[in-house]
Amino acid sequence: MKKNTLLLLTLLCLANAFAQQLVNPNNHTIRQNLAEAEMKAAYRTSNFVANLNTGSYDVGHVTLRLTATPTVQYIAGVITTEFTAKESMSTITFDLNNNLTVSSVTQNGAGLGFIQDSNNQLIITLQQTMATGDSSTVVVTYEGAPLASGFDSFVTSTHSGSPILWTLSEPYGAKDWWPCKQDLVDKIDGVDVYITAPQQYVSVSNGVEQDAVINNDGTKTTHFTHNYAIPAYLVAIAISNYTVFTETAGTAPNTFPVVNYLYPEMYELTHTQVMATPAIIDFYESTFETYPFSAEKYGHAQCGFGGGMEHTTVSFMGGFNRDLIAHELAHQWFGDKITCGSWKDIWLNEGFATYLSGLVVEHQDGADSFTDWKLENLYNITSQPGGAVYLTDADTLSVNRIFSSRLSYDKGAMVLHMLRIKMGDANFFQGVKNYLADSNLAYAYAKTPDFKAHMETASGLDLTEFFNDWVYNQGFPTYNVIVTPAATGHVTVTLHQTQSDASVTFFESPLPIRFYSSDGTFFDTILDNTVNHQQIDVALPFNNLDSVDFNPFYDIIAFNEVTLGTATFNADKTITLYPNPAKDVLNLQLPQGVTVESATFFNTLGQKVLQTGNQTSFNVSGLATGMHFITLITNEGTQQLKFIKG
Repeated sequence: MKKNTLLLLTLLCLANAFAQQLVNPNNHTIRQNLAEAEMKAAYRTSNFVANLNTGSYDVGHVTLRLTATPTVQYIAGVITTEFTAKESMSTITFDLNNNLTVSSVTQNGAGLGFIQDSNNQLIITLQQTMATGDSSTVVVTYEGAPLASGFDSFVTSTHSGSPILWTLSEPYGAKDWWPCKQDLVDKIDGVDVYITAPQQYVSVSNGVEQDAVINNDGTKTTHFTHNYAIPAYLVAIAISNYTVFTETAGTAPNTFPVVNYLYPEMYELTHTQVMATPAIIDFYESTFETYPFSAEKYGHAQCGFGGGMEHTTVSFMGGFNRDLIAHELAHQWFGDKITCGSWKDIWLNEGFATYLSGLVVEHQDGADSFTDWKLENLYNITSQPGGAVYLTDADTLSVNRIFSSRLSYDKGAMVLHMLRIKMGDANFFQGVKNYLADSNLAYAYAKTPDFKAHMETASGLDLTEFFNDWVYNQGFPTYNVIVTPAATGHVTVTLHQTQSDASVTFFESPLPIRFYSSDGTFFDTILDNTVNHQQIDVALPFNNLDSVDFNPFYDIIAFNEVTLGTATFNADKTITLYPNPAKDVLNLQLPQGVTVESATFFNTLGQKVLQTGNQTSFNVSGLATGMHFITLITNEGTQQLKFIKG
């Protein structure tokens, strides 16, 4: 079988299989479900602007005393917030949706004046003006029906007829159910959460369950303590008729419980699925560092939304696929311990979590499965020509863009993998360890320059150009790789590159390439491509070169075409599409003696969108923007090609 033909056939077959998954709404990929769940949680705040009025103080410890039942869309609470003035202040402001009504506010036992304004703010007049550095405590009593808006910030529902309540606050939904300061600047120092609910239900929250006290009125109050810094959006509760399944994970002396709250009707299946968790924890700990909340717990609470949400120490889960378990667990390091410092930097959360789920594939399933995982990512990334990992100010106004599975998840993950290829495993993983251990970032916030600085220190490389190309700017390269014989045992590799987006004039990248001999042996090397149209001499360990695979393990984000520049090589490898991407007209360049009989164009859903005869120029102006596949029938056989409609 000809190597490049096999490569392109594989691309087409996997693309069609993946497209069929996309067509079936019950068979979405895990990362799409993740993105959709997090996107759904964010829709309610698509026009949100961080509240500058909450910037005058630092939040300390917060105690939430909550009363709720999973059969009623209602919550009552008493929230005690410790805070320290960052400047002279006579009022304190919390974010709180106007659907909830405050009945009283006290400071040092004395009642305070307050208003709830039209901007969903609770503005409290303090007893006296506080000076910078002064600390105090306010207690807010409130109740009401959180918005049942369909955006999952506070949900009451059922599973198999049994009631359930859960919260999902990313990025700014916490104010829908409790008065808080929600931003990406100031983490809460720690929380105590008391949940009073009908005694037949099990309550869930962050941290360690301290006790569950049966009250005289048929209710039960469950107390959780979480003594790590936490942003408001990661504070969560759930209430249902859970069956609890506990395991132990971690490396001694830092072992900890993994507490799983599961639907009883699904327990036989789900308790087996969650048993994958300790092995993944062990892998992450051996690769990076000890689980960052090992003094407390990890766990899962089953809920009724697609995907998952990485609430600190307890991920809320719509299912228990291994990829989802690995993704949400990874967030405990990348998202919970270190949280992205702005929504522009969301890839530091989602790109890392996606890549770590890929590392689990590599570790548990082997190199071939990891190659398939990377191919699926590349298929999604290159399905459209534009898009950066890092968001612009305008991008942050679009929830679809923040939680783009193509960019924030898949491209973010593959940029990390390319950085690993560029730096080497030892330097890459050491850089990530140093990033996690940075005392200025740990249990706080980080932005992209913070991560870049650690990777440069670990590798000794200047990564400015890499980050400019692959993080801050858009698109990806298409390579035309021409391999021609040189001296005996040598070939000249000529590298031509075009870019899918004008924001990058040239992508600098290490380029993996594999050379095959006619007897099936092969030679791998990585070419350092620093300029366009570069020619590189490669010494081969054999003289009988038969074929070439460019990017054989899908380690870089790229389209590619390989041309072998001598008649002794397989003719089908000399077929070239240009320009690629193409806006109106797409042309074929054919080797001598090869003629076209027909060409059939397919979109990424596997649907036929264009059929032509024996022409070599195609009018593609009517096709939708994005990636397409072509089945080209020639007098020499069938070739599978792909191109981007610009």
